[in-house]
Amino acid sequence: MDYKEAMEYIHEAQKFGSRPGLESIGKLLEYLGNPQKRLKYVHVAGTNGKGSTVAFISQILMEAGYLVGIYTSPYIQRFSERIKVNNEEIPEVDIARITGMIKQAVDRMVQNGEENPTEFDMVTTMGFLYFAEQHCDIVVLEVGLGGRLDSTNTIDSPEVAVITTISYDHMDVLGDTLDKIALEKAGIIKTGCDVVLYPQEPEIEKLFERICTERHAKLHEVELSDLRPAGFGLSGQKFGFNGYKALKISLLGDHQMSNAAVAVKTVEVLNAKGYCISKDAVRSGLNDTKWPGRFEIIQKNPFFLIDGAHNVQGVSTLKEGLCKYFPGKKFTFRVGVLADKEYQAMMAIIAPLAERFITVTPENPRALDAQDLAKYLARYGKQAMSCESIEAAIRKGTDLCGQDGMLCAFGSLYYIGKVRELLGLR
Repeated sequence: MDYKEAMEYIHEAQKFGSRPGLESIGKLLEYLGNPQKRLKYVHVAGTNGKGSTVAFISQILMEAGYLVGIYTSPYIQRFSERIKVNNEEIPEVDIARITGMIKQAVDRMVQNGEENPTEFDMVTTMGFLYFAEQHCDIVVLEVGLGGRLDSTNTIDSPEVAVITTISYDHMDVLGDTLDKIALEKAGIIKTGCDVVLYPQEPEIEKLFERICTERHAKLHEVELSDLRPAGFGLSGQKFGFNGYKALKISLLGDHQMSNAAVAVKTVEVLNAKGYCISKDAVRSGLNDTKWPGRFEIIQKNPFFLIDGAHNVQGVSTLKEGLCKYFPGKKFTFRVGVLADKEYQAMMAIIAPLAERFITVTPENPRALDAQDLAKYLARYGKQAMSCESIEAAIRKGTDLCGQDGMLCAFGSLYYIGKVRELLGLR
């Protein structure tokens, strides 16, 4: 099996859907010798902020000298972004080789009358196999969807379970109330583990306190009241937290300081468990963290910012960042969304900052058609036009704005990845 054949085989599994559940991946991992049991983990769940938090924690651990496996989803531009060791993406030759191993196991499962694993089951299994082969000291593992029934939750008790922000998303799968969604996220909390919790609504915090008590898990709440902003600009931000002064990050937005604080708290918990992570490693790790596609300035003339915001909370955070860094400015928004998202609420949040909208159809079967989105946006009294391709939308925005315009693309990580690719960014 070569890389192209491996990708075809993995993506063909989309026909089996995205069933939540651990039985199928559990069987697959068993056939392959349970590689997940040979590793230690920081397991990260939440609605927003998971990826940035994973990036901060991973970079700090690398600066401390650990060999770190990093598992994230979805990818922005390349499949191999999902599985990295010390920020080096899994090579195509290893993707092909490991997919061949997975296929043999899946064939045996099907022959024995067992259910075919999903695409995400297979990708997660690939990550476990690769990290075990590389003898990673620790894996920073991002949940794909929810937590309780997510494929990543086949691991035993993690070193730390991290819960980031919780809000409304994937309600068709996770439930239509914050309580239900939080319960799914809390599924990664296992007996006796340490839990780092981002500040939540009071009733949600009580829910986590109860679950931690029931499972004899130790809860560590992040006190964002200890966070002391100390300056910001387009090159980054400075802040103090938990005794640290003048910490620096290059990621923009108040939410990224909060995510960095979660990472610092997680590191403190790891140190208490016997890890050796110096304050210098924390400083340099935060400073060196990169996370593309999140409030990322990719061009100056004309100004062009991209953001992966794809739900109500994400768009609210994007709006806060735009108002903070560019007060009084109006934007030409290039927007592409998935039809199963709360796009009406998302557009209502961002519309006051719009000079005009240019809509596109993301390359995803769940995408909302660009013409339908443009028709919907016309109700805000702003110019709204659809484009037949992302390339056309990039040209149209530049033509309309000139060199002095303000451009912002958001709505879907799939779409943002294509924008980066077309502009020659890796």
